[in-house]
Amino acid sequence: MNKFTIGELAKETNVNVATVRYYEKKGLIAKPARTDSGYRIFSKDSIRDIHMIKYAQSLGFTLEEIKTILLMYKSDDDLPTEDMYYHAVTKLHEIDKQLMTLKNLKSLLENVVAISDAKQPTPKEQCPLMQNLEESREQIGEKNRSFHSGYSLMRGTCSASKRDCLR
Repeated sequence: MNKFTIGELAKETNVNVATVRYYEKKGLIAKPARTDSGYRIFSKDSIRDIHMIKYAQSLGFTLEEIKTILLMYKSDDDLPTEDMYYHAVTKLHEIDKQLMTLKNLKSLLENVVAISDAKQPTPKEQCPLMQNLEESREQIGEKNRSFHSGYSLMRGTCSASKRDCLR
């Protein structure tokens, strides 16, 4: 089959119909032809595009980045080396930041696990997770009030035992 309704396309690509409409609205997939009665009729290219979008998302690309990648992919021109270099360097910096954040989180959780074997409750002040949240809260200051209210709710849940630190 070479032509697909929006429902068929959604089913074929394992996304919601609303997702297909969103991708169309954002220019990630081509505007489809319409039947006389107004139904969208998508081509096989839309299936390929949605699969590429979902794969690129799984790699951590944003929809804006994916749109740029798709435009370059569909272009008849050679890939612009300077643009590709810029995008690659930018993404590498983002990945490095994410890796640093994950390493910090891993270290923090390892500290929590290390003290979680004791049978006695841990004071909030000695819980590595609570210490980290407190330091973060102090760094953020009064800029983000929603963080403070969420922090206040979380803070009250860490006094029962060391294992409860993560709840």
